[in-house]
Amino acid sequence: MVVVNVTVTDPFDRIVTGLEQTNFQVFDEKVEQKIEAFSTEDAPISVGLVFDSSGSMSDKIQKSKEAALQFFRTSNPQDEFMLISFSDRPNLITGFTAKFENIQDRLLFVKSGGRTALLDAIYLGLSEMKKATTNRRALLVISDGGDNHSRYTENDIKRAVRESDVQIYAVGIFEPLSSRARTPEEAGGPSLLADLAEVSGGRMFSVEDTNELPDIAEKISIELRNQYVIGYRPSNLVRDGRWRRVKVKLNPPKGLPPLQIYSRTGYYAPTQ
Repeated sequence: MVVVNVTVTDPFDRIVTGLEQTNFQVFDEKVEQKIEAFSTEDAPISVGLVFDSSGSMSDKIQKSKEAALQFFRTSNPQDEFMLISFSDRPNLITGFTAKFENIQDRLLFVKSGGRTALLDAIYLGLSEMKKATTNRRALLVISDGGDNHSRYTENDIKRAVRESDVQIYAVGIFEPLSSRARTPEEAGGPSLLADLAEVSGGRMFSVEDTNELPDIAEKISIELRNQYVIGYRPSNLVRDGRWRRVKVKLNPPKGLPPLQIYSRTGYYAPTQ
């Protein structure tokens, strides 16, 4: 069974709920598939917070912590969380726990300093996700930009994201364009985060005013809890290990404005 989490938004970027299975079509390598499972309930979710504590975050770290806490506050009792902070290298601060107070306490002691091993941190996050106990998994990345200190490459991470079935939600904190004196890595940060989010079926939110951070975190939390979950068994049974593109199409009820859909772009077929 291939499971696809789908988010639907309206032109004002508000979540659209209340759609039925008949409003969706799913295509695997352009061949329409029979939807065998469809749900909209708020199922428990495992979320890994990947938190940038590099030197460039010094004036943004307080608001970023507030955003993370706001995200936890809107969670469900069955949800579980883990925390990775990163500067020169990623650091697993706490593994999966349902008690977000534990993470809250540890997060308060995170200080900023050092360079930005963003890709290594995401890689560690994806690895730790294999220990999650729920079927729905997401990484929430809070960072102010580009990577300048990782061993893993962009291609390594994109491959890992495709293999993982983990949605990536990125909150990119960027100075207004007019005042950016940025290195090439920092300048490339927004597009890097956006690419990873798109491949995974998650979303990227750019923030220039740190006061908006808690609201964005709450928005992501609500979004994760209002997804449509579609399951199908691929009609192509060949176990060739190849990347297969998935496309979800929407046939909305009449009278609705144009809607936007977010879902994973594909998966690797099994090999045996």
